[in-house]
Amino acid sequence: MKRLALFLLLAILSSVCLVPAHAQRISNEESARRSSKAAKKQQKMMKRSLKQQRKAEKRAIKAQHKANKRANRDLKRKRASR
Repeated sequence: MKRLALFLLLAILSSVCLVPAHAQRISNEESARRSSKAAKKQQKMMKRSLKQQRKAEKRAIKAQHKANKRANRDLKRKRASR
């Protein structure tokens, strides 16, 4: 009797474990939706990184101009003091 109960319990548990695996299957629509969402997210991240890169380039150019101005100003002062 105990063996029969144990066997039935084991059979019920194994059948219960199989149900969620079937429920987790993804339909074509869901797959397409996830794919487009991932592509959109990737595009957004790419756009953001490009924007940060442009800003960094602008800062570098601005710093270079400022350094050139300072160097020219110092050079003029040296020539004027001679």
